Amino acid sequence: METNTQNIVEVRNLTTTYGTRVIHDRISFNIGKKEIFALLGGSGSGKSTLLNTMIFLKQPKRGEVRILGQDIWRLNAKDALKMKLNIGVLFQFGALFSSLSVLENLMIPLREWTHFSSQDIESLAYIWLTRVGLKAEVAKLYPNELSGGMVKRVGLARALALSPKILFLDEPTSGLDPKSARHFDDLIMELRDLLELSVVMVTHDMESVKGAVDRMVILKDQKVFFEGSVRTLEQQTESLDLFLYQI
Repeated sequence: METNTQNIVEVRNLTTTYGTRVIHDRISFNIGKKEIFALLGGSGSGKSTLLNTMIFLKQPKRGEVRILGQDIWRLNAKDALKMKLNIGVLFQFGALFSSLSVLENLMIPLREWTHFSSQDIESLAYIWLTRVGLKAEVAKLYPNELSGGMVKRVGLARALALSPKILFLDEPTSGLDPKSARHFDDLIMELRDLLELSVVMVTHDMESVKGAVDRMVILKDQKVFFEGSVRTLEQQTESLDLFLYQI
């Protein structure tokens, strides 16, 4: 299979295991540039394992994960580091440092990976804070003073701080009320368009799938059960809602 320049991620014949237990058995799929792409499946289907394999946290047994045309698990340490800077990750619960203020949390990646002055780093942190829809005064607060939705947005701002090309989201709307979840979906779509991001998300939120996702894979029995758009899936099932809630 030749590398398609329109695909920002290509998973090829990927097998993952935990000990002798096979999680994915030779699965393949592609993620296009500027797509919002979902990983779906029932409990134990390996959604999080697959996400972790794409963000350097879980080495596969065999197969390839190609990002920006490169097999990430065969890169040397220097090239792997460069690749990681193209990736932003929002973990399910935000993963903010509780002892640091919002501003300090946002400044961490900028301090570690850029050569900007302290003043410029602080300015950039404020820019990202406002870009995810939060007011500047939130910068002085600590994580335990934030609502669940605000924690998600701060985590998102930190994931975007180094201007990655791909944004990975782990259950981005979990724990949010329906209104806040839809606002978060809208924000992801706006950022995708503004920043020309590719977005990959693990989600159980079917309203997100129907409202924000361009394409998806459904994992079942160690395989890719379905790959395509919601519209395509609607044409293949009598009740989309019932089908999605049953997977």
